[in-house]
Amino acid sequence: MKYKRLTKEQLEELHPEFINFLATQSITADEWDTLKKEKPGVAEDEIDVFSDLIWEGVLNKVEYLENVSEKQMHLFHLTEKEMKLLSVKILNPEIDLRTEIGFGWFKRNYQSDFVEYLSASKAYGEDKNVDKFGLIKQGAVITKGELYQWFDQIME
Repeated sequence: MKYKRLTKEQLEELHPEFINFLATQSITADEWDTLKKEKPGVAEDEIDVFSDLIWEGVLNKVEYLENVSEKQMHLFHLTEKEMKLLSVKILNPEIDLRTEIGFGWFKRNYQSDFVEYLSASKAYGEDKNVDKFGLIKQGAVITKGELYQWFDQIME
C-alpha cells in the first residue's frame, strides 16, 4: 500500500465510487460478498488499491497544506516543481495559535518582535504525491491557501 487505507467512515462516504471501482474490476455485488467471506485477504487488497487510487486523486489536486501547532505555523504551497514553505514562530509564551484568542493576537501583532518568519523551498523527491502525503501524515491539513497567500503578500 502506497498511502493509507481509508477509514470505515471514508469508505462509506465513497460507497458509490467503490461500487464503480469494483465494477471496473469485473466484481459484482454478489462476488464482493463472497470475496469478503471466503477470501478476506483479497477483499482487503481491493480496499487498499481503492484507497491508493482515491489518495492519488486527492494528492494530485492539493495545492496548499497547513500545519498549525501551539507556537508555529507551517504553510505549504505545493507547486508543480517544488514545495514552498512559509513558517511562523511565536515567541510569546502566553499565545496558542490554535485558539481564537491566540490567532487574533497573532493577526494584530504579526510584525512584532515576538513573531519570527522563515521561508524555504524544496524540490520533490521521486514521487511528489508521497512527499505531500508525508506532510499530511505529520499533521498538515489540506486548505485553499488563503493564509499562505496572505503571508506571501505581507512578506513581499
